[in-house]
Amino acid sequence: MNSHAVVIGSGFGGLAAAVRLRVRGYEVTLLEALDQPGGRARVFRQDGFTFDAGPTVITAPYLLEELFESAGRDARDYFELMPVDPFYRIMFHDGSTFDYFGDDERLYAEIEKFDARDVDGYRRLVEHARRIFEVGYLQLADKPFTRASDMLRVLPAMLRLGSHRSVYAVVSSHIRDDRLRQAFSFEPLLVGGDPFRTTSIYLLIHWLERKWGVHFARGGTTSIVHGLLRLLGDIGVDVRMNAPVARIDVRNGRAVGVELESGEVIAADVVVSNADPSYVYANMIDARDRRRHSERRLRRVRQSMGLFVSYFGTSRPYPDLKHHTIVLGQRYRGLLRDIFQRKVLADDFSLYLHAPTRSDASLAPPGHEAFYVLSPVPNNRSGIDWSARSAEYEERIMRSLEQRLLPGLTSSVVTRRVLTPDNFEHDLRSVDGSAFGPEPVLTQSAYFRYHNVSDDVAGLYFVGAGTHPGGGVPGVLQSARVLDRVVPDPVVGARAVGASGAGAVRAPRIPRAAGRGVDLR
Repeated sequence: MNSHAVVIGSGFGGLAAAVRLRVRGYEVTLLEALDQPGGRARVFRQDGFTFDAGPTVITAPYLLEELFESAGRDARDYFELMPVDPFYRIMFHDGSTFDYFGDDERLYAEIEKFDARDVDGYRRLVEHARRIFEVGYLQLADKPFTRASDMLRVLPAMLRLGSHRSVYAVVSSHIRDDRLRQAFSFEPLLVGGDPFRTTSIYLLIHWLERKWGVHFARGGTTSIVHGLLRLLGDIGVDVRMNAPVARIDVRNGRAVGVELESGEVIAADVVVSNADPSYVYANMIDARDRRRHSERRLRRVRQSMGLFVSYFGTSRPYPDLKHHTIVLGQRYRGLLRDIFQRKVLADDFSLYLHAPTRSDASLAPPGHEAFYVLSPVPNNRSGIDWSARSAEYEERIMRSLEQRLLPGLTSSVVTRRVLTPDNFEHDLRSVDGSAFGPEPVLTQSAYFRYHNVSDDVAGLYFVGAGTHPGGGVPGVLQSARVLDRVVPDPVVGARAVGASGAGAVRAPRIPRAAGRGVDLR
């Protein structure tokens, strides 16, 4: 029997980790607490409508393609990506709109509508974003930050790029128009960050979108999840749903397996967690086995904001909509302060409206439209009682959409459901109902974020939004790439309890072949 790896959670990070470990020769068991795969990227099917529960923006598709190539497969045989144009439409409170295109000619024309002087400013901004991308993404995203020296090595480059400044501050230094400042600074919200406090390293998101585009998967993001699930079946990974893990079994400082809530114990040489590291350390590992991550230290972690999401279907289409629409409220800085710092539920809001049937009509019955609308809200450290506030908050959002964007909405809604931070906390085991793990401020990034290699327990590793490099689909997929640098090669003949020593034979590392990679068929 080869070395055995257990992966906890089937979000994008867990799915990618399972592929990478299996390709390297591990026997792999993937455990999912819910009744379907995907984690935040699961799906809701209701009354003939298909709603992606979570991520809807796919960037850096090469990260998905290389997963399939590593197993000798072609991603195009498993799912289909479609480019979205424009990437986003941004609607401001005064009724003006800005379409964020991927090509310079149309994008410059949009900028000129607001302030022609900002075209040159944008050129300088995007060049700065490119330089950040080349350091923060190409050089660092798939590198582990497990020692202080790892951080010290890159600190000079980060300081030269102004990483101590916020995204909004850097954007404002290049852009004059207040509306354009909002348009080019909102992207940290896609990974759980406040643009006024998130390190400008995250300007790399802008260049990442410019470089590889924004995509949507035919059938919804869930089609990618199920494509990865099918790949795991093809290469021999044991995938189990309805298998919540209660604790990680630690002996002599090493993870040797997991215990399910059912009482079943599964032995392992390697444990990889796609679950929220804050939750794992606090609830799955005994205090005596985690000297570094004490209760006091865990309480000091500043979690990202929560999300309120309403999924709804209408009996009429809205053909003038774009696929992605950012609906900004009258306040920008003040609203973000209410969400991240004051942690109060404001009377106003800014929204992200996802209209997937603009790209794929099969996600709703004929003549109907599927939507989800997302509102950033405080996480559950706010004390908001969502059982009492949810219905009223959703109605306010729907009325606002009807007035600003979707005429006749309330009379045409035929199905709906909501997610609140309570669902993130209880269903997804996300501490404080956070949607993205620790907030991506400088003091919680890279070395200062949860490490991919556990500091407390040998043989325990982390992937997903809560660890380096952070949230968003590209960040999560990159966290699984880090495993190839930190997880040891499998051992042939191990007894799946971390066995090594005399008589153990180390399996050869599977070569990183060019092109299609290693064929496991």
